[in-house]
Formats: sequence, structure tokens, C-alpha cells
Amino acid sequence: MIPKTLSKIGLKTAYSYIEKDPGRNLPKLMEWVDKLAGDGPNSFPEQREAFRTVINDPDNNMYQLIMNIFREVDNDVVKAVFENFFLNANIIGWPKQEEMREKYGCNIPWAILLDPTSACNLHCTGCWAAEYGNKLNLTLDEIDSIIRQGKELRVYMYIYTGGEPLVRKDDLITLCERHSDCQFLAFTNATLIDEAFADEMLRVKNFIPAISLEGFEAATDARRGNGVYQKVVRAMSILRNKRLPFGISACYTSQNLDSISSDQFIDQLVKWGARFIWYFHYMPVGNDAVPALLPSPSQRETMYHRIREIRATKPIFAMDFQNDGEYVGGCIAGGRRYLHINANGDVDPCVFIHYSDSNIREKSLLDCLRSPIFMAYHDGQPFNENHLRPCPMLENPEKLREMVHRTGAHSTDLQSPESVDHLCDKCASYAQCWAPEAERLWNSSRK
Repeated sequence: MIPKTLSKIGLKTAYSYIEKDPGRNLPKLMEWVDKLAGDGPNSFPEQREAFRTVINDPDNNMYQLIMNIFREVDNDVVKAVFENFFLNANIIGWPKQEEMREKYGCNIPWAILLDPTSACNLHCTGCWAAEYGNKLNLTLDEIDSIIRQGKELRVYMYIYTGGEPLVRKDDLITLCERHSDCQFLAFTNATLIDEAFADEMLRVKNFIPAISLEGFEAATDARRGNGVYQKVVRAMSILRNKRLPFGISACYTSQNLDSISSDQFIDQLVKWGARFIWYFHYMPVGNDAVPALLPSPSQRETMYHRIREIRATKPIFAMDFQNDGEYVGGCIAGGRRYLHINANGDVDPCVFIHYSDSNIREKSLLDCLRSPIFMAYHDGQPFNENHLRPCPMLENPEKLREMVHRTGAHSTDLQSPESVDHLCDKCASYAQCWAPEAERLWNSSRK
């Protein structure tokens, strides 16, 4: 209780400075954060030092991003993000999660991904989520229970996937109200964002959308349907006018990689008001997946360098789920930093790996984390000392194959179950081709 009380007192004082002059007074906020974080190994010393470097350099592109947020985002929303994300989920929550890991001898996640529903108002080409069908839902009380159990483990970050989460937008707002100390993010196609929902987001303050885009209009509509791109543009305009933060989610494939990483695309996102872009490597998940969409080794290396260039030059924060393994110690699935609960209640180790031995309707969250498949992740991580080869499926398929067979985990795709051998066979050639390039990149980055 003491850290929570201190955080509220500190926030009030810190923001009294920031509201008046963010550029001048941000260092005062960092002084307070340093005191709260302390000097322990889980106090984010490197990240805090990097942030301090940014806020003392007005020419830095990340400084420009921070100033844009203070100028263009509702101040009460910024306060909520600071308290829920930076303090509760990280500075305060992370060390407590480490204590829980020691106490229970298993992984404790930093974030929990939830599918409120398998329903979606679109049917995008190649979407693995669509294979679940449109009939599965976690009830409001079930999601509420998951969050309450998560908070007992000091988890304050909750991310909605699907399906299309905003099919359940009334319930999502209710959960924001019930858990005002948590940060919520939703991967969404954004076509259901309207003025009324944006007003609700502004009221609760702790909900951020990550909007899926395939690139510009032709690429987006080709995969998602005619007219979707213009609906997304309108949604972003509503969010920007309401002074609400949002980001972009982009899946890169062998076909769209160049366009969604281009200066033209990134600059347009900045103009629209996006604060981050989260890149995801195409995964050949599902019986109908298309392995030809997997990026070639040279294309993946291009993204490795390009995303680092974007981070160094553009006022938007770029992340790469697959190529940023070096910053998080490899695979973060299996509860090490996150897990996934689908709309049927199945607790998957990863949003891309649909094999489980537990259901949240039958076990507590903690018991799921101590189940055989999750303990196999716990005991096996990192799956490769080269963190550019982090995944037990995509880059080390023999690891996933062995874990699933040994633990008896079953496919949680209820519409078209895929055997682990079928999935891993699709990844074998990719893993073999990427390995030498990953070793070269990894060795050069260690110098």
C-alpha cells in the first residue's frame, strides 16, 4: 500500500510541474521516479537513463514525440497512462512480479492478452483469429475475474485481441471503470470506433487502441475489404480530435514489407496522430496459412535495420515483436512476460501458439501458469541464446514440437485443429534459412 500511496502523492506533485512547462519540468518528474524505483536490479536503471537522455535533448526525435503527446493528448489521459502503465505495470508492478516468480516457482506475466470474443465484423484474408468462428465469448464476469486474479499477481497491463474486441465495447468500458488502476490496450480494426465510443474512452481514460493497417488504401482494402481504409482514417480523425492516444499494429509479410516501413507510410502515421507502431512478423499459423507470405531472410534483416532507423529518426515509437528479442531476453511467451486466453477460455502460451492443457474456466490463473505446458516454457526459456531466434515455433520448431508432445497439450483451434507437427513442419525451412543470418546479425550487435 505504501508504494501506491506514494505514487498518487508523487503524481499530484509531478504533474503540477509538468502541466505548466513539460519541457522544462520533465527532469523533476524523473527525479521523483528515481526515488520510487530505487536501486534494485528490477528498477529499470538502463531504461530510466535512456529516458533521461531523451528529455535533456530537444533535438532528439523521441523528445519530439514526448512533447507532441503533452501538447496533443488530453492531460488527464496522460496522467492515467503514467500512473497505470509506467508506475503500476512497470516501476511498482514489475519488482512484485519478480517476487511472485520466486514464491511460486513459475512464470508470472507482465501482461495478459484476452480475446473477449471470437466474433468480428470483418473477415480478413489470412487472419488466424477468424478460424475460431464467431460463436465464442468470455463473459464480462469471466474477464473481470481474470483481471482480479492478475492483479493479485501484480499484473496491471491487459491487452485485448480477437476476433474484434470492440464488438464488446460496452463491456470493455465497464472493465475500464472497474479497474481504473490498470492500463488496457486493444488490437482493433477501428471500424467500430465512433464519436460515442471515443467519448467513453475519454471518460475512463485508461483504454488505448492499436489500429491494424496493412499499408495504404489498396493494400488495406485488398486484405480487409473495400472501404475499410477510409473507415480507419475516419476513426483516427475522431481519436485525434478528442485528444486520445492511439497506435498502429502492422503485420509484415513478404508482400507488404517495403510499403509499411517506408518513410511515406511512417510520416503519414505521424500526421494522423499515431504515437507508436507495433510490427508483427507473419506467422504461418492455421491449416490455411500461406508459408509464401513469410519474409525471406534478407527481408527480415531489412526490417531489423529499418525499425531501428525509425526509432532513431521519427517522432513515433516503433516495436518489432520478433526482431526486438534482444531487449527482452528472447521469448516472452508462456507467462514469462505474457500469455493469451482465447474466447473459449483456453490459456495459450502465446497469441500465435494455440496449444494448451488448461482452461481458465476450470483452473485459477496461477494453476494455469503452473501447468505442464507453461512449466515447459518456464524451464526452457530462453529457447535460443541468440535472441534474434527467440521463438520455439518460428525459429526453433523442434522445441515447440517436443514441448507439446511431452506435455500432452492440445490444439485450441476449435474450428480447424492443427497438429503441432503440421505447424512445425511449415517453419522448419524458414528456421534453417534464417539461422545463419541471425547469427551474423547477433554477433555483430554484440561487438
